[in-house]
Amino acid sequence: MRIYLVGYMSAGKSTTAKRLANKLGLEAFDTDRLFEERYHITVSDFFKKYDEPLYRKLETQILHDTLQYDNAVIATGGGTACFNDNMDWMNQHGITVFLKISPQSAVVRLSQSKVRRPKVYGKSPEELEAFIQQNYAERMPSYEKAMLTVKGEDLDIEALAAAVISLIPTA
Repeated sequence: MRIYLVGYMSAGKSTTAKRLANKLGLEAFDTDRLFEERYHITVSDFFKKYDEPLYRKLETQILHDTLQYDNAVIATGGGTACFNDNMDWMNQHGITVFLKISPQSAVVRLSQSKVRRPKVYGKSPEELEAFIQQNYAERMPSYEKAMLTVKGEDLDIEALAAAVISLIPTA
């Protein structure tokens, strides 16, 4: 069983993956960390040095490599679900959960984040808000293909665990 967490930047996918994995007795993985371990470069530095299409190609390889993990909760990057038919692939190979936060929450979280996100780093507050409004709207159709959508703000891990368990096929 694999549970894929999708959603916008700063939705809490990495933190939720650890908490949900702990709750369900599974392992937690993060595709951004797997990328950084494999290629020995941060995602942010990769974006600076190379182009996004190359990143998305390599990111998809990392995602497909998660098939080796059984009984895992896998946090994906904010754009993972939106490229290369990755959302359909995740739906075929696991349970998908969209951690939905409002664009306003994304603005607040990203403006306070210590992590340098390549798509938003260096933007003024006004530029950040405009970018998120447009980018989130573009990504929403991919995120909405998830099997389960939960509110990312004030996430109830108990309720999420119960909802995920209800989606596990019985033999």
